[in-house]
Amino acid sequence: MSLPQFDRSKIHQRPLAERKNKVNIAEIYIHPSDPDPEMRPEACEMIARTAEYILEARTNGRPVILAFGAHSIKNGLGPLLVEYLRRGWITHLATNGAGIIHDWEFAFQGKSSEAVYENLPEGCFGTWEETGFSINLAIAVGVWQGYGYGASVGKAIAEQGLRIPSEQELINLIRDGDIAQKAASADLLNVIRKARLEAGWHEIPTPCREYSLQAGAFQFGVASTAHPMFGHDIIYTHHLNSGAAIGRAAELDFLSYAHSVSELNGGVYLSVGTAIMSPTVFEKAFSMAQNVALQHGEQLNRHRIAVVDLAEPRWDWFRQGEPPRENPEYNTPFMKTFLRSKPLGMEFLTADNRAFLLKLFHELSKMS
Repeated sequence: MSLPQFDRSKIHQRPLAERKNKVNIAEIYIHPSDPDPEMRPEACEMIARTAEYILEARTNGRPVILAFGAHSIKNGLGPLLVEYLRRGWITHLATNGAGIIHDWEFAFQGKSSEAVYENLPEGCFGTWEETGFSINLAIAVGVWQGYGYGASVGKAIAEQGLRIPSEQELINLIRDGDIAQKAASADLLNVIRKARLEAGWHEIPTPCREYSLQAGAFQFGVASTAHPMFGHDIIYTHHLNSGAAIGRAAELDFLSYAHSVSELNGGVYLSVGTAIMSPTVFEKAFSMAQNVALQHGEQLNRHRIAVVDLAEPRWDWFRQGEPPRENPEYNTPFMKTFLRSKPLGMEFLTADNRAFLLKLFHELSKMS
């Protein structure tokens, strides 16, 4: 027996221009030339060590993976991180669905972050036409072209639009393509019929795309993966949302991320402001990679990890190992996860993500 379904086509989607936003990217973005933030001496020492490890890894052709939460984008770090990519210091970016959404909204209108407490009782939280329409369409088109979640949105931002295939082109692929092409083509056909789109170029202006990390990653050819959870993001309120397209794009991104993790020996993993997504995705990818490595008589155990969060740690995980179960620190999932990957070194820093990434950028610049 099928479950009753909510009809998203009944939702009144409002123009994004009507929304009151809390963040204007032009006013808060972090510039590489901004002065060093004030930080404790031990924090500065940890950041200097991390910079050395990153440069050593890149000199040896090893990956540097940065996993980060959506607040890194909301805090205006996109342009700074683009400079990291430009200089080759980061080889893989990983974030959640909200990080992609804030990045797209900054590129589209220069503003993001709505007042949830005000909008939720009015039934308008997350129901913004341009955000839901454009991101869902970009993912459906992008994954049909073979791109993952992050690259699909980054490509649409960078190119300021999407090529919509004709219905006949999709019908031909549904009839004659391989299984993956059939499925992706059927999903896209359903989306463009819902949107009533004609074949050809569909323009999506992004006048503020210089602030977009996803566009920068696409332009520099750097892997940028999204790791969403269904229903967590505002794009799921829009009737163009396709669970099949989301799942296909997220799968491509997860496997790309797992590939980067599989090459992490000699590399560096940075987990910044993401206490849930980063460790939970990392542990599965690491286990997969270790499984295959052990079959070839190898092992992943020569990586370094730096975890940055606002929470104050009360336990030295690396030197004291896993605490007793009755210790409240036992329930700190990201520390348990990362320590169990047996890294060559792991450090935890309590810091704001803006301060950490700006200070690290300056340290890398001085050492390069």
